Amino acid sequence: MKQSAVRRFAALAIGLALVASACGSDDASTDTTAATATASNGELEGMKGTAPLVALSDDFKARLKEMDPALDDYSYAAETYDSITVIALAVTQAKSDGVEYAKEINGITRDGEKCTEFKACVDLIAAGTDIDYDGVSGPLEFSGNGEPLKASYGVLVFGADNRLAEDKTTYIEASAPADADVPQVAVEGTRTGDGVLTIGSILPQTGSLAFLGPPEFAGFDLAIKDINDAGGVLGKPVVGIKGDSGDATTDTASKTVDAQLSQNVDAIIGAASSGVSLTVIDKITAAGVVQFSPANTSKKLSTYADKGLYFRSAPSDIVQGAVLAKVITDDGAANIAIIARNDAYGTGLAEDLQKNLEANGAKVVISKIYDEKATTFDAEVDAIKAAAPDAVAIIGFEESSKILATMVEKGIGPKAIRVYGCDGNMGNGLGKSFDAGE
Repeated sequence: MKQSAVRRFAALAIGLALVASACGSDDASTDTTAATATASNGELEGMKGTAPLVALSDDFKARLKEMDPALDDYSYAAETYDSITVIALAVTQAKSDGVEYAKEINGITRDGEKCTEFKACVDLIAAGTDIDYDGVSGPLEFSGNGEPLKASYGVLVFGADNRLAEDKTTYIEASAPADADVPQVAVEGTRTGDGVLTIGSILPQTGSLAFLGPPEFAGFDLAIKDINDAGGVLGKPVVGIKGDSGDATTDTASKTVDAQLSQNVDAIIGAASSGVSLTVIDKITAAGVVQFSPANTSKKLSTYADKGLYFRSAPSDIVQGAVLAKVITDDGAANIAIIARNDAYGTGLAEDLQKNLEANGAKVVISKIYDEKATTFDAEVDAIKAAAPDAVAIIGFEESSKILATMVEKGIGPKAIRVYGCDGNMGNGLGKSFDAGE
């Protein structure tokens, strides 16, 4: 545990022990021990947040765990699975793994006969039927800019063990605004295929979103297995190449993209971080290769000049901003503080969250944007505490654990006031990092 975290937990333990003593405890040593345990466990209990999520079937979760037996989080696994399946169906429809298959992707997800499994969809395509793939992650229903118009959000809650309490998860169906259904973006490029669908990936094995890596890679592996078990694409097995994205503070994604483009990939799955995607999107699309993210949510990507080659199976934060605001105000919060990382994801979601909170009649008493490379957050948390909110929304990645530790130290943690998270931090990885003082 880092020294700063030790000091914070120790200070909290002493405070709790003093409170217990003031209340007339008969056994000071027992109370101190109990306070220490409380200081290092359960401080996230009650923290609530949103993430694109559907109620996954037990069968799908079991099959994901066959890919990774250590898996204990399913964030964006379904979206990754669907991203690969949609690509495979589009290549099947186009009869080519060249750039022209990108023209089929949006249509695969809407305005046709419903199908939910790769083999059933392929059989319909072979019969000349226009299909509408409804995936494991939901109905998809892509707009002309390659992003879903419909979404399901999980409302997630941390339990007393600082892990997500699955029995407390609820779901909200949501749709993008009507004007988000834009016309088809023209596909540009001349890259030809070689008859073997090869799919690369830039997903987080390291960096601030590394906790999302295991479920995304499990979804990646399972989709390719299911497709190949059903006969592959264009009569040949699909080839998967896994690679690390790192985060926006490194050039890991760029190096991975270079390596995968040299291996003649037809698509790259990722990145998880919108900020990382924005660092490599031009390189990928200039090569005539499809980039398909299972987790990007920044609205900046909705209008990016991507040659019609960028797609995502996660909805824009225009939708999440409205859903999270509803969750917060439905809980009765009226004066809200927002703390968000300074990147395309953080500032975009903070803007949409504030807009929707105010539309719901709430007041944003302070909004703090922090450097995503920061390692301490005392100044930001002090300012939030001084603003006296009745709820705090944290829009961040792995660093959210440090923000929460500072909030606990200063008396505004989840056990003191309502605290809310988002898809960038609502996972068991947050609880593990918090417990480890990281």
